Amino acid sequence: MLLLGAHCIDTGGIPMAARRAGHAGMHALQIFSAIPKYYNDKVGVKPDRVARFHDALAAAGIQPAHVIVHAAYVLNCATPDAEKWERAAAGLAKEFERSTALGVGGVCFHPGAATTGDRQEACERVAEAMRRALAAVPEGTTRLLIENTAGAGTTVGRTPDEVALMLAGIPHDQRHRAGYGLDTCHLFASGFPLAESREALTGVLDAFEAATGEPPAFLHLNDSEGAMGSNKDRHALIGEGLIGAEPFGWLLQDRRAHGIPLILETPQQLPDVAEDDATPDPWDVQCITRLRALADAAR
Repeated sequence: MLLLGAHCIDTGGIPMAARRAGHAGMHALQIFSAIPKYYNDKVGVKPDRVARFHDALAAAGIQPAHVIVHAAYVLNCATPDAEKWERAAAGLAKEFERSTALGVGGVCFHPGAATTGDRQEACERVAEAMRRALAAVPEGTTRLLIENTAGAGTTVGRTPDEVALMLAGIPHDQRHRAGYGLDTCHLFASGFPLAESREALTGVLDAFEAATGEPPAFLHLNDSEGAMGSNKDRHALIGEGLIGAEPFGWLLQDRRAHGIPLILETPQQLPDVAEDDATPDPWDVQCITRLRALADAAR
């Protein structure tokens, strides 16, 4: 079974996000554990919130292991600015703490930007922030996962080698607690030829697996408003962007898409909903239905 899901609107709290996912027939979910525009380096999670979330997941038929938390967008663990790096590293550690308390499968984060242009040093700073987070949080079921980037400006994490370099900085005895995931829009915007052919798409996944020594721990399924190589991180509904529908069928047939969260981060038709409205977004339902059809058609 493909673990298809979405980053669902959490108006009314994260239990409502789980209910919306369940009503859409999803088997995976992505959420924010705190407001993503802030560092949230001092924000915790209370046990009663954890209990309500797990009750909602159980009612929705979604396993906690198939939930991804997306870290705050403001975290730049690649920056050479010491003060900004310290706060970003603290924010990442606190996010990892909250996500571990929630008992989810993973927390994904954008590595950030080098700003100085020294990409190797930037990747090493990301690895240091990850080491701090892993050292600060007792081991649980949650993994700390790098998300590949669209390659705009001096952002790092675009290539297999950069993702591998970050992961190479994790101590051997902690390496199982870290990993990475891939966003289709980011790959395409970075210049990877996902839409060229099934063989080309397979080759992209092969390159990341060869460099890191492991397959991705999650996939973000997003079409792209920007052209291949544009470095524009602009998500589109499945089949309505420049990647097109067919490559998603190829992807869902790949062995690496099986058994991991497959998360939509596509536009919402109804971004403003009532706190007690558990109705799933119509565009999420549309994209999930289309992905299932594409997976069947590609067999």
